Amino acid sequence: MTITVGDRLPEAELLRMGADGPEKLALSTLLKGRRVVIFGLPGAYTGTCSTAHVPSFIRAMESLREKGVDEVICVSVNDPFVMRAWGEATGATAAGIAMLADASCEFTSAIGMEFSNPDRGFIRRSRRYALMAEDGVVKVWHAEENAGTCDISGGESMVAAL
Repeated sequence: MTITVGDRLPEAELLRMGADGPEKLALSTLLKGRRVVIFGLPGAYTGTCSTAHVPSFIRAMESLREKGVDEVICVSVNDPFVMRAWGEATGATAAGIAMLADASCEFTSAIGMEFSNPDRGFIRRSRRYALMAEDGVVKVWHAEENAGTCDISGGESMVAAL
């Protein structure tokens, strides 16, 4: 079942690259007492993800901070090495976006956003979405209905919703 407004986000471990390699992060720790935007997408270095979704959040960072957002997190079913490199290549890391890996697809599956499209090489990936949670409870939920589009899940749409 897909999450919706009013649901508490499930507990999950995400990965980021630290000084000594991959580090596990408990999602609950990132969310506790904070206003956090999370956006998920099919994969690092893929077309719409690299040309539309991530850039939309880079453009929106200042406005999101002005709206009281404590952190913006990009989640993809990739490994933390790829997420670090992609964050650096796109400018997302420099903009302050946390690039976190859901390598096991645990979080993505738990919120009902997992999909597979073997013809495109996507196995256990994330559908495109954006959400805002306060203290772990979803307050804004924007899931794209059509693959390859970044409309309601983009940074500007999140700013407008807040």
